[in-house]
Amino acid sequence: MISILSLVQRLFNVYELLIVVWCLMSWFPIRPGGIVDDARSALGVLVEPYLGLFRRIIPPMGGIDFSPVVAILALGIIERLVFSLLL
Repeated sequence: MISILSLVQRLFNVYELLIVVWCLMSWFPIRPGGIVDDARSALGVLVEPYLGLFRRIIPPMGGIDFSPVVAILALGIIERLVFSLLL
């Protein structure tokens, strides 16, 4: 049972890390067609659907998108709910 909990925790942590890396990559200009652009697109495919849920609710304020912050907080809440169901 503990191995299942640790696996679930690692999956949530990896997804949170993917969101953070995608956000950091969006701050820097990237040449189209490069390997970094491909990595950013691949991360976008994984992260954008989840972040899109929060972007519909929270519009950018002053040019800053706060949806990743809220998404990571919601992911933490979901993680705790899953842990309580598994225990």
